[in-house]
Amino acid sequence: MKKLQLLLLLITSLGFSQEIALLKYSGGGDWYANPTSLPNLIKYSNQTINTKIKSKPATVEPGSPEIFSYPFVHMTGHGNVVFSDAEIINLRNYMLSGGFLHIDDNYGMDEYIRREIKRIFPNNELLEIPANHPIFQKPNVFSGGLPKIHQHDGKRPQAFGIFENNRLILLYTYECDLGDGWEDTEVHNDPKEVREKALKMGANILYYIFNY
Repeated sequence: MKKLQLLLLLITSLGFSQEIALLKYSGGGDWYANPTSLPNLIKYSNQTINTKIKSKPATVEPGSPEIFSYPFVHMTGHGNVVFSDAEIINLRNYMLSGGFLHIDDNYGMDEYIRREIKRIFPNNELLEIPANHPIFQKPNVFSGGLPKIHQHDGKRPQAFGIFENNRLILLYTYECDLGDGWEDTEVHNDPKEVREKALKMGANILYYIFNY
């Protein structure tokens, strides 16, 4: 087990408060979209699956050594994404050391982020994650896989991943918009059941990080 994984396990087992982060990237995309998403997910997760995550997420840049302090880094936006060569190396090392990157396409990011994922992991295929994967099974069951939160083009929601030693280390959620579903109710006026579905899926992601 790698050093970061050991450290995170120790922190979790001792009941210490943990912190998660939002990725601040370059390229012109709005990395700061959905400002209420992570705070709401943290609150829901702490209340329902007994995580102990600090209420305010941090902001971290892809090339910063501080990224290794966070077991979960979330990335979202609508547009272009560009990582420098140094950021590519740092992100790859972060995930191979036990970190987890969740990329949530807020619509318009797909063509850019697929290019950058290929730069991070040139020898790994971005695979669609089957509905029977543990991330869809615990603690909330999503028998059909990734839920649909917002329509956009009307395409089916898909979850893609990069795996290392059979462990999911990068999750890319597409045509779903989980982050929109995590936002304050008045932002998108989503029905309660839609927001609940999004938050439950978010809790599953965090559960997977801390338990697998």
